[in-house]
Amino acid sequence: MKRLALILLLPLLAFGCAWSLWRYVWSVAFNPAKAWNVAKMIDETANVGANGAVNVTISARAARARNAGRRWGCVLCLILDAVQSHHCDDSLKSG
Repeated sequence: MKRLALILLLPLLAFGCAWSLWRYVWSVAFNPAKAWNVAKMIDETANVGANGAVNVTISARAARARNAGRRWGCVLCLILDAVQSHHCDDSLKSG
């Protein structure tokens, strides 16, 4: 029964994803603070979809992996830190 309920949620989830993407694009133009919140929500959702913990960003997960010596964390943090200095370390401080 739970699986059926999850399957029936698919159209609502698809609409929610489309709406979030629209709100992100709109917010970039008219409310950048809101755009950052939407981006963080999408980041956290992607992390959960990749079997990560709830309310953790991919950046924080990568920083923890890097600190544990995992190659993927090192590579991703190198990329993210090239875009924004100390991005991975800052993501650990912010939650």
